Amino acid sequence: KVNILLDANRGSRGKINSRKILLPLLSNSKQCQVSMFHTPTLRGPLKFLLPARYNELVGLQHMKLYLFDDDVLISGANLSEDYFTKRQDRYMLVKDCKELADFYWELVSRISSVSLGLEHSDNLFPRSYHPYKFSRKTYIKAAKDKIWGFYKKSIKSSSHKTPGHLNHDTWVFPLLELPPLSVHQDSEVTKRLLEGAERGSVLTLSTGYFNLTDQYVDTILEKSTARFRILMAHPTANGFLKASGLASGIPGAYTGLALEFLSRVISTGQDERVTMFEYIRNGWTYHAKGLWYTLPNNDLPSLTLIGSSNFGSRSVRRDLETQIALITTNESLRYRLKEEEDRLNKHTVQFTPEVGTGPDRKPALWVLTTMRLFKTFF
Repeated sequence: KVNILLDANRGSRGKINSRKILLPLLSNSKQCQVSMFHTPTLRGPLKFLLPARYNELVGLQHMKLYLFDDDVLISGANLSEDYFTKRQDRYMLVKDCKELADFYWELVSRISSVSLGLEHSDNLFPRSYHPYKFSRKTYIKAAKDKIWGFYKKSIKSSSHKTPGHLNHDTWVFPLLELPPLSVHQDSEVTKRLLEGAERGSVLTLSTGYFNLTDQYVDTILEKSTARFRILMAHPTANGFLKASGLASGIPGAYTGLALEFLSRVISTGQDERVTMFEYIRNGWTYHAKGLWYTLPNNDLPSLTLIGSSNFGSRSVRRDLETQIALITTNESLRYRLKEEEDRLNKHTVQFTPEVGTGPDRKPALWVLTTMRLFKTFF
């Protein structure tokens, strides 16, 4: 049995798209189901006025996870060709973990049940409540009850189970962010983690698109005493580098956002505690996202966040996201987490005000203006 969940707008963009590619599979197998989540926020006149690609700004199904029997592969990566060749991302495979696989299978099934189904004729039909034809209030209540209700029931059930062995050395906690349904668990856990990190600990935070929420910025600069190392994409490693139209200004917008953040870091005298680095590698783009947490007087991480969130405004206000928080005392696993972190750092250079305002980097005025107006959309 194959269950595929995509975003309705992104999966329908262009003449050759995910919908078209999957039609032969639907036609030839009754064991395949394709569902396309449509954000309930995009409705009414806006639904018909926004053209393809721009309609994706309103909200997406952005979760990236792949299930094979009792194995779970969680990532921030899509399945387009560049991810298999020259686009840097992160992947974590949790093998032979039936409980986690069952949880994510049911989560995907629940989201699919409030999504649009794809027929082999290329038509879309509502599996239950229609995301933009039913009243928004009715849809959101039904979807939240199905998805978040299931999550809370699963966590409660898991917490009452007696471990078969008391010597476990690794724990995995699934986290969800469902902004259209007013569920903000992942961002709240992330904020508490940033805020509660011990003095002397080191947090490496990576995002392909640097656009931290105001809440994350305030937490890092006003409430945390840990050291931060922030990794982000150099403009040449930005996925929008060769975009046309307004999207061509996106790499410059991210430079502008990084400069604003760094200016605040420096003005508050925290430039030794908080440093920024850009991933630059010839021919490659950068899409890795997540966090590594290393305790004081340690060289190896004990915790990582990995999944689809970019820690930006979209991830908190618009898109469906999932991450796992993995905590471990296993020395071999901690060493591998450190190796992963070091492989990314190997291709970075420090971002400074001089770098960001250089003649080849300084964002155009129209980019800065647009950035401030539409910050929550990218």
